[in-house]
Amino acid sequence: MAPLAVKVVEVPELRERVGVFRDRADAGRVLAGLLEEFRGSDAVVLAIPAGGFPVAAEIATRLGLPLDVAVVSKVTPSWNTEVGYGAVAFDGTQRINEPLARQLGVGPEERRSGIEAASQKVARRVALLRGSAHMRDLSGRRVILVDDGLATGFTMLVAIEALQRVGAGEIAVAVPTGHVDSVRRVAERAGVVYCANLRAGPGFAVAEAYKRWLDLTDEDIVAMQRGLSGPRPTAGSEGHTQ
Repeated sequence: MAPLAVKVVEVPELRERVGVFRDRADAGRVLAGLLEEFRGSDAVVLAIPAGGFPVAAEIATRLGLPLDVAVVSKVTPSWNTEVGYGAVAFDGTQRINEPLARQLGVGPEERRSGIEAASQKVARRVALLRGSAHMRDLSGRRVILVDDGLATGFTMLVAIEALQRVGAGEIAVAVPTGHVDSVRRVAERAGVVYCANLRAGPGFAVAEAYKRWLDLTDEDIVAMQRGLSGPRPTAGSEGHTQ
């Protein structure tokens, strides 16, 4: 693997390895060690649900930082919900990966329906995970943006763009595992990526970094929220409308 020209913090002994984390919580503990400089700072940890939430929860708990969510959803073709050719973010930001959309043969009507489905999913997830609470004010504030891995990195790039649009300050991305090409692209936009397990080559799969991998539902995340410091944020606790 060639040296990275952008700022990436990794665990060198985990390069190109699979099965390095027991589960997402274990991955969060490893990342918290890389993020020690943020302990007790004014940074806020933002999880991309669903998979990023248990990782982010562990980071926030260990570093004594507030935890929130940044909801982003893939835009997928109707015939394959695993392949994302775009993404929609919590603030309405929409982006399409045009080369991939062409490769998949996504036509105008399919694109419109895909974006609409993703937008509805974002709205439902925001309502479920935030309730009546507004997005906290991120103006000039440092953010640690967390997911459970970077495959193409497209969803993460859209999340970064959305956070920049609402005025967030320095954005650090933290992921347990990622493909080196995607990590490079994301670091060019975020400034720094903390990625414990860098891998290269074809056939990259986020799940291969974990010994125990389970798909998470929104209800799983709500249960995790309640098991932390209490229920979901309440309206008026902090912030402004999105």
